Amino acid sequence: MKNIRFHSILFLLFITCTVQAQQFTASLKGFVKTQTQQSIARSTIRVGKINLSTDENGYYEIKNIKERSITISVSAVGFQNLSKTIVLKMGENSLNLELTSDQKEIDQVEVFGRTKAQEVNRQAFNVTAVDATKLYNTTMDISSALDRVAGVRVRESGGVGSNFNLMLNGFNGDQIRYFIDGIPMENFGSAFQINNIPINIAERIEIYKGVVPVWLGSDALGGAVNIVTGDRMNSYVDASYSFGSFNTHRTVINAAHTTKKGLYFQLNAFQNYSDNNYKVTVDVADINTGVYKEGVKLKRFHDTYHNESLIANIGVVNKPYADKLLFGIVLGQSYKEIQTGARMVSVFGGWHNRGTTVMPTFKYKKNDFLTKGLDVIVNGNINLGSNQNIDTVHARFDWYGNRKNLDGPGGERSYSMYKYKNNAGVANAIINYKLSERQSLSLTDVFNTFKRSGQDEVNPQNAANERAQLSQKNVLSFGYQYDIKDRFSLNAFLKHYNQHNASGNNELEKNISKLGYGTALSYYLAPTLQIKGSYELTTKMPTPTELFGDVENYEGNASLKPEKSNNMNLGLLYDFHLNPDNRFALIANAFYRHADNFIYQRLNNNQSKYVSDNRDGVQSIGGDLDLRYSYKRWFMAGLNATYQSVKNMQKVEPGYTGISPLYKNQMPNIPYLFGNLDASVIFPELGGKNNRLNVGANLLYVHEFWLYWPGLGSTDADAEKRKIPTQLSLDANIVYSIANGRYNIALEGKNLTDNRLVDNFSLQKPSRGFYLNLRYFFNKQNNL
Repeated sequence: MKNIRFHSILFLLFITCTVQAQQFTASLKGFVKTQTQQSIARSTIRVGKINLSTDENGYYEIKNIKERSITISVSAVGFQNLSKTIVLKMGENSLNLELTSDQKEIDQVEVFGRTKAQEVNRQAFNVTAVDATKLYNTTMDISSALDRVAGVRVRESGGVGSNFNLMLNGFNGDQIRYFIDGIPMENFGSAFQINNIPINIAERIEIYKGVVPVWLGSDALGGAVNIVTGDRMNSYVDASYSFGSFNTHRTVINAAHTTKKGLYFQLNAFQNYSDNNYKVTVDVADINTGVYKEGVKLKRFHDTYHNESLIANIGVVNKPYADKLLFGIVLGQSYKEIQTGARMVSVFGGWHNRGTTVMPTFKYKKNDFLTKGLDVIVNGNINLGSNQNIDTVHARFDWYGNRKNLDGPGGERSYSMYKYKNNAGVANAIINYKLSERQSLSLTDVFNTFKRSGQDEVNPQNAANERAQLSQKNVLSFGYQYDIKDRFSLNAFLKHYNQHNASGNNELEKNISKLGYGTALSYYLAPTLQIKGSYELTTKMPTPTELFGDVENYEGNASLKPEKSNNMNLGLLYDFHLNPDNRFALIANAFYRHADNFIYQRLNNNQSKYVSDNRDGVQSIGGDLDLRYSYKRWFMAGLNATYQSVKNMQKVEPGYTGISPLYKNQMPNIPYLFGNLDASVIFPELGGKNNRLNVGANLLYVHEFWLYWPGLGSTDADAEKRKIPTQLSLDANIVYSIANGRYNIALEGKNLTDNRLVDNFSLQKPSRGFYLNLRYFFNKQNNL
């Protein structure tokens, strides 16, 4: 009996001690930084059996620690390892850790301690990098992600697959150049445009505002967008499918595999389909009765779009003769029904077009080519696809969908089955030589060729189709860079532009040669405070679309002159933390542009098509602001705003004596004030240890702006009809991720308040819609 009591007492004491020990629970959080207080992203932290990495701001947090005394170890590329033993108190604990640079490792790596997007933002150029990986569980395409960036406004003429116009600090259209992994996208075809490329294709998106770096080798006037797919040499599968309103379906499959011997396979495939049968508010006259009504809400009935695209690459990586050597093919096809012309008063019910892309590609990259410090990149592709414009329904339609047949052969706009090839090729070479740790030289050459040829089955005698439509352009760039990492950076460059255009009219055949130059500088006033400035005198050659049209709603103008612009930028970047929980990031930019022979879009004489024209002077002044805030790791919010005054500086106007009434007018059909407000909340470990729920929303604001010239009748009774009204658009999404993001389900709502959204010459965009997205992701790291 005594033994039983004794053992019972021991057992109770043991249970009591155990319970007391289990009652101790602590958490630890803080930042990992350099000795100069710069955050170190992706550093590795170990506490016992716990392993984790800091986020892009160098932040870490460890929960449910049971021991009072722990040893925390930290390691990061380019730094000496750190190990500390500390005693924790019950509840929350804070500890910031400083790592000491390891010069031997720094000499072997180019970038350490930051995400790739953060490194891009720290360039001397006015640039913003979007981390696309954070958007993989949405139904976004590239253009949707860009539309949330300060200084950027993406304008579309309708729903899925519609024509788009990206505006960047007051410049737009072909004044902005597009690249994928540094390769120009001018020849990719209609099935591969930024408003139908899914966000999952990209690792990040780089937006250069105004001055463009020399390695892109571009004749951009207003900036450039570079879609970076990333060097993902690991083996992975990323597949998603979404469906929703207006019978919209999207499918994306990305996969890659690298063998131990360095053989590399990559596949990107995607498709988009939509009926685009959303409701629009229009003034309509019944084509049979002639009865006219204003403000009628009707469905679009002839706007189906679908495209299918495939990118495949095969080659080798990490070989003595090549870091990357890939041969590939880009295949695509598209079908597009055309509901309206340049304005919604023109309505069609049979007109459509088809397009194909067949583009072989070549990519080569080698660092330390022949000698240490000499890096070489060579790319080439040519599009052998075709397009066909089909307008053979000789009838008229109204917005009710009524059809009135007309006698004889004909079409809705122009009787046509014109099938044509836009054979367009690109070859570029980039050579970079590192003179020392701080200095480097670069040489870039980009050659573009375009030739349109075709035949009209129903109108073979059309002389316009027989005219040569040829354009060849070469941009040669030389650059110098001096860089003291995290302190000072200087870039200087010189460019030579050459272009030959042939339109079949000898009087308009042109050979153009121009020079350009520029510089970009940045300086760190403090480790987290950077100022930057850049200037460029640049020339933009007319593009094939501007010169020859697009055989749809864009009329060519072969007499266009090259644009020339003085671009200046000032910028400031500032990251600061009130404490480990509250973090802020601020980016502010100011810009000035003055362009001669400014190419802009206007309506043609019968108001049915767009056409490009020159203006003698256009001035753009403004700025944009981006403020980000995060609380711990579960709440994030952001605000950005853009103001741009884009004014006509041409004093003399045909048909007027003296100073033109359009002088110093705001350029028409260009928004001047817009912004975004977004917020998201993350609920970690909801429904499981490796699961999480993300709830987010985004509000877009666009202030009213003039549809036509303000100086022409801006005070009469119809003045309000010449304006695009103020617009608000609210989107929201809920994303649930399971098993560390392997399985994902997302629900999105777009334009939740069902506001009337209009763009390009008052063309209406989709009404409220809901979408479901399912995504699977598998990743296997390879040791090459």
